[in-house]
Amino acid sequence: MAWHTLGQEEVPHSVPQVPPPLPARPALVVVAGEHRKVFDLAEIGRYRDLLYFLIRASVLGRYKQTVFGILWAIIQPFASMVVFSIFLGKLAGIPSEGVPYPVFCYLGLLPWQFFSGTIGRVSGSIVGSSYLLKHVYFPRVLIPISAALSGLVDYAFAFVVLFGIMAYYGIAPAPTILLLVPLVLLTGTIATGVGMGFAALNVRYRDVGYVLPFFVQLWMFATPVVYPTNLVPERWQFVFALNPMTGLIQAQRDVVLGRPLDLPTLGISILAGLTLAYLGSRLFGRLERRFADVI
Repeated sequence: MAWHTLGQEEVPHSVPQVPPPLPARPALVVVAGEHRKVFDLAEIGRYRDLLYFLIRASVLGRYKQTVFGILWAIIQPFASMVVFSIFLGKLAGIPSEGVPYPVFCYLGLLPWQFFSGTIGRVSGSIVGSSYLLKHVYFPRVLIPISAALSGLVDYAFAFVVLFGIMAYYGIAPAPTILLLVPLVLLTGTIATGVGMGFAALNVRYRDVGYVLPFFVQLWMFATPVVYPTNLVPERWQFVFALNPMTGLIQAQRDVVLGRPLDLPTLGISILAGLTLAYLGSRLFGRLERRFADVI
């Protein structure tokens, strides 16, 4: 205690006390390792609530302030089917493997729009979530995963229309339609892996956002979406099968209509697709530690 003089009296003067130091708190240190796993299932499980929030935000944000809302998931493939049916089915006379062309066309457009839409959403997901990357740590892979899973909502709504089109033409789905589940999951997995590679490149090179839609459109014409695989000459069938969506689209048509699967083509397409998905995820894993610095 200190004293100071006021007139003839000594008055005590209190000295401010320094508060004791706060106890040390455990700190989370994130180290950017060279060989960090991209899909760490244990870590993803700990952040499952955030994953749910990101999926919900992706679905709601896509149709926010729109007149038709989620109906756009139905309008887009249906309108495309109508246009292709008029110009390719009626005017150009493209064969449709013995089924009405609208059914044939919609069975191609449904998986293709799921595939191309997933690539588009995943490729732009990192740049679109820059505000999160700069402020808080979480597994970066949650962003492309949430973008991919949100596409399943659109696919489910668009798939309901398929039953209406088939009923109109008097076609009943075959029991093998249950095999669509693994085929759709494979399609989404490949699209996610490919999109992750483009997402990593898009962080550094924004040209990817301009080039990718054109590239995906060209990819569609190299895929049997609106024409059958037998239009491709026999000598090019192997090269054609290297397109991952060649076997997957043909297989999805076959299981819905109850036809035998072309297993060699499907096997080649799946192998090629999983290879592309692996390369894309590896590229994402190598570049993700620099996202917050570059974005």
